[in-house]
Amino acid sequence: MVGDLRSGLVLRDATASLQRVIVGFAAGSIAGILFGVATGLSEAANVTVGQIFQMARPLPPIAIVPLVILWIGIGEPAKWFIVAFGVLFPVWVSTHSGIRQVLPAHVWTARSMGASGFALVRTVYIPAAAPFIFAGLRTSLAIAFFCLVAAEMAGASEGLMYRVDLAQLTFRTDRMLEGLVLLGTLSACLDGVLMLGLRRFFPSAFAAESDGRADGDRRL
Repeated sequence: MVGDLRSGLVLRDATASLQRVIVGFAAGSIAGILFGVATGLSEAANVTVGQIFQMARPLPPIAIVPLVILWIGIGEPAKWFIVAFGVLFPVWVSTHSGIRQVLPAHVWTARSMGASGFALVRTVYIPAAAPFIFAGLRTSLAIAFFCLVAAEMAGASEGLMYRVDLAQLTFRTDRMLEGLVLLGTLSACLDGVLMLGLRRFFPSAFAAESDGRADGDRRL
């Protein structure tokens, strides 16, 4: 491991894996939130797009790897797509569920004050669904790393899982464990950064969650 650190291989592999996770996670999360809002608000979108997503959701990302290689190749866009595919559905489900649980009274109140269209989504639906969306984002971040395994083992020249796969061919158990430990550490660090960012930019959602827990503790 010391030799890999000195040669820069570990840093290069970790950087490549991190970039793939971030790009795929961002793309899948944005798409999941947008589709979740659409299917949550529109029954027509739920019947069409929602049903298509329900059929595609059980597919494991590794199952689409042959098609991705055939259609996109083995370059970076293919790896981003595999990660985004895995991230999309948990975020979509959580956003859809959060939008659907918004109380009609809150919507009526906002409408009576002149809110409509995008303003209604931005000021009522998204804040009310924020705890659901955040749970989906955190779950999908772990799934992004699962998808990274499939993406890098399907064809890569650098990356932590590529290095693990290479070590397996040469029976280097130490390097396999090194790669797995680094992958877990990277996942934990990104989860911490995600939660820190969400608390920083959306403090009201976490304040509401804390108040709900406190009320539950008092009832007990």
